[in-house]
This record gives sequence, structure tokens and C-alpha cells, in this order.
Amino acid sequence: MFAQMMIPHHRQAVLMAELADSRATDPMVVQLAQEILAAQQPEIDQMSAWLVEWQAEVPAPGDDGGAHAGHGMAGMLTDEQLADLEAANGPDFDRLFAEGMIEHHAGAIEMARAVTGSSDARVASLAEAIIATQQREIDQLQAFLDGKAVGQ
Repeated sequence: MFAQMMIPHHRQAVLMAELADSRATDPMVVQLAQEILAAQQPEIDQMSAWLVEWQAEVPAPGDDGGAHAGHGMAGMLTDEQLADLEAANGPDFDRLFAEGMIEHHAGAIEMARAVTGSSDARVASLAEAIIATQQREIDQLQAFLDGKAVGQ
């Protein structure tokens, strides 16, 4: 269930990060979006492979609709939030991206914490990695919103 829920969750983060390519102006936001793409797509692939191995249903890319699935899932942005992000450019995009990704990552961390004690060591390991990576990214995004350079 963790993998089946985290795949659409990650897909929404990938969608958000892809928008940054043509809309973000702050170098930190651009860099962080690239890191999110580099980390989360391989995790989607890994969890999809596990579901195949477990003979469980893999959420189809169109099924989550990016914006439409998982409204009860922690941290998922609403259709309206995604539309606002998609319509924004420059500093407005950067701010909305940071605010939305903080919310999104907090939801992923909540989901990951639920399986850190999994009997499947791979799942527990991925959950720990998600928690560590996404908390670091939340800290960077919050520092950005607070107008502080990372590391200050």
C-alpha cells in the first residue's frame, strides 16, 4: 500500500519539478527541482518494480492524473494549487513552488514514517531515505521563503 500511494505522490512532485524548468528564476529553486526529478523518478521506478514482484497493481501514470488523485493523501496539492503553480512565473512561481513542495514533502515524510519499521528491509530503507532527503529539502525551501541563504 505504501508503494501504491507513494507512486502517485511522487508523480505529483515530479510534475511540480518539471514546471520549474520553464518558470522558476531563483537558482536554488531550479537546482532543487532538478534534484527532485533525479531522486523521485528512480524511486517511482523502484517501487513499481516491487509492486510487479509482489504481483500487486502498479498505479498507471494516467490514473493519478497528477493533480486529481489522492486528495485524502497527505501533502497532495489540490487541482487549484497546481493550476496556480502552472500559471505562475518568476518569483511568484518560486514562492508557490516552495510553499507547495514543503506541504507535499511533509505529507511524504508522514507516509514514510508509517513504514520505517517494515519487515521488508528495502521498504524501510527507502522510507528512511525519503524522510532524510525530503526533510533537508523542506529546510532549504523554508530558508528560501524566510529569505535566508541555506546554511545560515
